[in-house]
Amino acid sequence: MPTVRDLRAKAGAEPITMLTAYDAPTAAVVDEAGVDVILVGDSLGNTSLGYETTLPVTVDDMARHTAAVARSTDDALVVADMPFLSIGVDEAASVENAGRMLKEADAHAVKLECGPHTVDLTEKLVRLGIPVMAHLGLTPQHVNQYGGYPRQGTDQDGAERILELAEAHEAAGAFSLVLEHVPSNLAADVTAALDIPTIGIGAGPDCDGQVLVVDDAIGLSEWSPSFSKQFGNVREEMESAVGEYVSAVESGEFPADEHSHEESDLEDIY
Repeated sequence: MPTVRDLRAKAGAEPITMLTAYDAPTAAVVDEAGVDVILVGDSLGNTSLGYETTLPVTVDDMARHTAAVARSTDDALVVADMPFLSIGVDEAASVENAGRMLKEADAHAVKLECGPHTVDLTEKLVRLGIPVMAHLGLTPQHVNQYGGYPRQGTDQDGAERILELAEAHEAAGAFSLVLEHVPSNLAADVTAALDIPTIGIGAGPDCDGQVLVVDDAIGLSEWSPSFSKQFGNVREEMESAVGEYVSAVESGEFPADEHSHEESDLEDIY
């Protein structure tokens, strides 16, 4: 199993693969495929819990799903996302919430959607033994501030702010950095400026690694962002299988004799 130190050493050396997972069966498949990092993202709000945004996801939600993923993972590094308002309001509460992911849910690290307010917190968590993956660019927990999910760092001021925050979080002890939905040339510049690995999602090919939401990657989502790619069509397979099941039950083809057991010694009771 790679450690955060192993992952950090991959910067500039070999590509890092990361996918999300939110449940035990998916985590087992992702782990067996050899993915380096499994992110239990707060995107489970959209993918698994039926919310329109990630904002309603709670610390209890994240702990429960992270524990399910960790129980089914042997080789990948498991990183738990910290949900909206679980960090940054009060330092003691932030530390306690992040610590739960390691103490109760068996995560190896946490991911923070970052800003100026998370630099000191990152340093505090790392000092306490809680490894931190930083996240800059598009941070979905700011959806109401953005008014949607626009690309970030598209002007000089915005790009410089992302680079400054990236360097500040590296100095604070973050072991890696997710860059989401930023121009590829900005991601390349940030990657070149840091010693820790960058992991891109909609950030171009020059990051040290890539991450996708697993539902997008396997083709389970009804809609995927333009920077994603479907590597399969699980939704179509599921629709076909469920449709065949309904037809088989309605026609009487299922269950057949091989799906049932008759006890010869049981007398008629009616």
